[in-house]
Amino acid sequence: MKARTLLAVFLVSLLAVAGCDQETMMSEKGFRLPDGDAQAGREAFLYMQCHQCHTIEGEELPAIGGTEPPYIHLGGKVTKVRTYGELITSIINPSHKLAKGYAEEVVSEDGESNMYVYNQHMTVQELIDIVMFLQPYYDVVVPDYRYTVYP
Repeated sequence: MKARTLLAVFLVSLLAVAGCDQETMMSEKGFRLPDGDAQAGREAFLYMQCHQCHTIEGEELPAIGGTEPPYIHLGGKVTKVRTYGELITSIINPSHKLAKGYAEEVVSEDGESNMYVYNQHMTVQELIDIVMFLQPYYDVVVPDYRYTVYP
């Protein structure tokens, strides 16, 4: 019950600061989490067995016996910054935006994400730490645009 209350308070706070126009280091939308602990985030990622379905570009994760290889790759080169808000949304509402580039039956069933929803089991601190752990693995690159030049 305590975790549910903390999550509710966190989500209300998230909505309250979403409209703020304050400058932050990690998000262009004014959203800023307290500093987390990346090592604790890695431990939470492993404890919750997120690596059963996810790999992280550049991170060596232990194998889980009896499971198929991970499906969804996290991190790597992206053309836009993965903000706190985007990472949090992906964790607490995985059906909001399904991963692109994967077979639909791998990532969803009836349009809903196959990812387990941890909202009843994850503390706010674990959420913050997991985001702190994941965010540095995203490498923002300028997209390679091909412009047609007309005579």
